[in-house]
This record gives sequence, structure tokens and C-alpha cells, in this order.
Amino acid sequence: MNKLEKVMYTAHTHTTGGRDGKAVSDDGLLNVDLALPKAMGGTGTATNPEQLFAAGYSACFMGALKHVAGLKKVKVPDDASIDASVDIGPIPQGFGIAVKLAIALPGLEKSVARDLVDTAHQVCPYSNATRGNIEVDISIV
Repeated sequence: MNKLEKVMYTAHTHTTGGRDGKAVSDDGLLNVDLALPKAMGGTGTATNPEQLFAAGYSACFMGALKHVAGLKKVKVPDDASIDASVDIGPIPQGFGIAVKLAIALPGLEKSVARDLVDTAHQVCPYSNATRGNIEVDISIV
């Protein structure tokens, strides 16, 4: 287990109702209704934990990309993007998730893009949290 050397920030949320509920951050900036996806028998009328995880992982990974690019003196293209997918399904112990990140770095040479993505995957907190626990498929598109 990796232990934090220093806490730089702590996010706080209050969630009620589980997958059919509401999640609110302590600063009020996040205030979302939650609903089970239609594919899982729900109404699909609100966001769900998998969408929130996909948004969080992709935003964090983009931050890691920009961080390592800065260290390597490479400019991340302004139109860089990440399409994230989070699957959920049964595993022997209950349920699990799998992640796919499709990263677009238009205009960068493939070798430069690959180096940035590989290095970002070592730095990103979400990648470090999931490594060895879930399947994470990262591609450059």
C-alpha cells in the first residue's frame, strides 16, 4: 500500500440513497441526483457512479498528462481529449469495474504521445489506485 507523504487536498461528499439518491460536496459545487442506469433496470434519469468515475479518472489523467508534459517540455495540444468508459459487471466477490481510456493528442508524434501517456499512467492518482485491482485499457487514438 502506498501511504501519502502529505495531504494536499481532501474532497468531502455526503451521499444519500445509494444508486438512487443524491451526492453533494461540502462546498456545494457538486450536487447531483443519482439513478440506476436503464441497462441495470433503473430509470436512467440521473448520473451514476460509473459516469462519475469515468469523468474523474479522465480529468485526473489529463492533469497527469499535462504535468508530465511540462516536465518533459512538451506542449499538450489544446484539443487533446480523453474518452473514458467504465464497465460494471459481476465478479466472484460481487461486482467489479473495468476502464478504457481513449486518449487523443492530435499533432504529437506517436512516440512522444506514447511516452507522455505511459509516464502519466505512472503518475496519475487514479491509475495508481486502480493498478493491479481492475483492468485498465489505455489507447492513443
